[in-house]
Amino acid sequence: MAQQVFPTKGNLIATKKTLALSTMGYDLMDKKRNILIREMMGLVDQAQKLRNEVDEIFDQAYAALRNANITLGMINEIAESVPLDDGISIGYRSVMGVDIPIIKYEKKPVVLSYGLYDSNSQLDYAFMCFQRVKEISITLSEIENAAAGLSDAIVKTQRRANALKNVVIPNLESTVKFISDSLDEKDREEFSRLKVIKAQKTAKAKRLAAAQAEAAGE
Repeated sequence: MAQQVFPTKGNLIATKKTLALSTMGYDLMDKKRNILIREMMGLVDQAQKLRNEVDEIFDQAYAALRNANITLGMINEIAESVPLDDGISIGYRSVMGVDIPIIKYEKKPVVLSYGLYDSNSQLDYAFMCFQRVKEISITLSEIENAAAGLSDAIVKTQRRANALKNVVIPNLESTVKFISDSLDEKDREEFSRLKVIKAQKTAKAKRLAAAQAEAAGE
């Protein structure tokens, strides 16, 4: 649908420039969308591998914990002796203008309050497994949040690209055609008008020449 503009050469030039910028903007958004999709798909693949690894280690950890509970009895007191981990901080990186979270984990040595006689190899193995699960879960959380952020950015970019492709650019193309056709029609009308004027002048000149010739003959 053509925009309501007065058909002048100045408006034609301005509309063509806007059309060129809109087309360039669409191309850039399409490239951005493709880059974001590739980035997101890579993260999705990583996340799936980490989920599988977490599930596997969880199974091993819980199996070891069950065995430790069987051999040691109730281990609630031992579990409560494990200190809280506060070595996590969050930063950000930019992917095509999209802020992606980065979770930084400062691994600290864990000092346990239970002694050798309160533990066994199964409990130690379970503790190691859960430590590994924690580390993988931190990485997994970072990747899943990054993938979610990229997914939102892809949707927004696609929406804007669609608006340019399906609405803005067609409207500008219609406007360019409308102005061009109007100017062409105006040029044809002007050409026809000048042609008529020229014919009238030629006819008038012939009549004048004929009158002058007739007067000279007398």
